[in-house]
Amino acid sequence: MDLHYRVAIFGSARIREGDMDYQDVFRIARGLAEAGFDIVTGGGPGLMQAANAGSKAAQSGSRSIGLNIRLPREQEANTYLDIKQEFSRFSSRLDTFMSLSDAVVVAPGGIGTMLELFYAWQLVQVEHICETPIILYGAIWTNLLLWLETEVLPRGLFGSKDMHMIFHVMEPEQVVQLIRKIHEDRLKDGHACNNFSKYRVELQHKA
Repeated sequence: MDLHYRVAIFGSARIREGDMDYQDVFRIARGLAEAGFDIVTGGGPGLMQAANAGSKAAQSGSRSIGLNIRLPREQEANTYLDIKQEFSRFSSRLDTFMSLSDAVVVAPGGIGTMLELFYAWQLVQVEHICETPIILYGAIWTNLLLWLETEVLPRGLFGSKDMHMIFHVMEPEQVVQLIRKIHEDRLKDGHACNNFSKYRVELQHKA
């Protein structure tokens, strides 16, 4: 197992423990940590805490990493972090996220989560980073993807090939299985980018 494979999990700070989204993100992170992957989050409350808590619950030796941001209304770091770093600017924090992460999971969230989503997507589009699948988790993203595919794409404002790294997954176990498969192929083939279409076909067959 590649002990340095890391998965960034983005999601809302406003979703509380006990919410279904919180429980789902906990399960995703625990499953990924059990597979040997480090978990990277914004280090704060809500779904960030769910991911870090899930990572710690696996007790697998994987690291729970938090990249916290200083805000006017101070965001407290959660208590499930092995490694913590604080940032005063979103730009440097986002760059650190992407330099650390081999895969991205985007859970339900608001403006900050969408910033993280589109920043990661932009970097993959222009090939500043590669082999970085972006997995949108949950029904909240359905209408956004529909808008992109029916309004933005037909106007030629981006190309259909720009969607190849985007996956929409509805079950926690599918997120874990998808990332494990991509990681296995990376170890075997040395390059995963060309396989993204194959993974999408496999997900459709399982739906």
